[in-house]
Amino acid sequence: MARNAKHFDLAVVGAGICGLAHALAAARRGKRVVVLDRDAQANGASIRNFGFVTVTGQQAGEHWSRAMRSREVWAEVAAQAGIPILQRGLLVVARRPEARAVLEQFLSTSMGQGCGFLESQEIQVRFPGLRRGAFAGALLSPHELRVESREAIPRLAAFLEECHGVEFLRSTVVHAAMAPRVETSRGLVHADAVVACPGDDFHALHADRIASYRLTRCRLQMLRLEAPTVEVPRHAVMSDLGLVRYLGYAALPAAAALRARLADEQGEHLRRGVHLIVVRSADGSLVVGDSHDDAATPTPFGEVTVDRLILDEYAAVFDGPPPAIREHWTGTYATSADRLVVVDEPSPATRVVLVTSGTGASISFALAEDVIGGLFD
Repeated sequence: MARNAKHFDLAVVGAGICGLAHALAAARRGKRVVVLDRDAQANGASIRNFGFVTVTGQQAGEHWSRAMRSREVWAEVAAQAGIPILQRGLLVVARRPEARAVLEQFLSTSMGQGCGFLESQEIQVRFPGLRRGAFAGALLSPHELRVESREAIPRLAAFLEECHGVEFLRSTVVHAAMAPRVETSRGLVHADAVVACPGDDFHALHADRIASYRLTRCRLQMLRLEAPTVEVPRHAVMSDLGLVRYLGYAALPAAAALRARLADEQGEHLRRGVHLIVVRSADGSLVVGDSHDDAATPTPFGEVTVDRLILDEYAAVFDGPPPAIREHWTGTYATSADRLVVVDEPSPATRVVLVTSGTGASISFALAEDVIGGLFD
């Protein structure tokens, strides 16, 4: 920035979904906001995902509540920013009786409110593109939203700039960020408050603070398939493997029996962290995934064996062979063994915020409202 640098109410470091959510929460309060990012455009975990705003299956309590609130904000902002909502709702099919038991137990909790259960015959009638006779039942949730993340994130940033006056400094490296000073490759930025959203970069800013949380990085592997010849549900689709990964299901007592059976029948899927999510894009293509491997520095190279595991589960759920692969990619995000988010306070007016559970699209808007409220209230 120029020598006579502007003064902002809030400086946000990081223009992924977490950073943009904090910019929105502050802008809605009438704050003057600047967002700084080292890249020229969105390139990280915020666009290398399903664009799936997931509520059902999030960990009970605060995380689930944040997902519900974030879903509301997504619906508001999507309408204002011209972000198409491509799908609504979630269908979780149970391939095994043990999976059915998990879904039934979930429906008995408060998180099951608004969700319904489908018997096998009803699945066949309503969703003819799924394998006939393959399911013991299914859960149908109305809560979820699906956007195309590689389009939604740039549109959200443009909306913040055009409608809320948020300034963006891209291709800008931040060397230090402690309110009221942000030292960058383009000079000094002054702000009353600072929120750093470093994603899975643990070493650039406040490395000593982040190190205390013992975080690592998770690599996921995903595919885009050509439009299938069978009819695809209007909802996102998940299956048994997701019930032992998503904590809202996995923490239920009934999940133990399902986990034991999956270990016998799909042990390699579990070892590679594979579970099935299938969402549909506007052109009919499908985004399908994913896998999970933790490492301090994950390999950037996708593995054909993991693709095969993902497509194996796809073939167990959908009728006909999987369509041809159009794209495949990897992404990484911060992860932790003992927490879903990190909100650290290096100073009274500085926060470091990381989503450490792969749920940034699902909970960032509500998380940001909490953080911004704490800073400015």
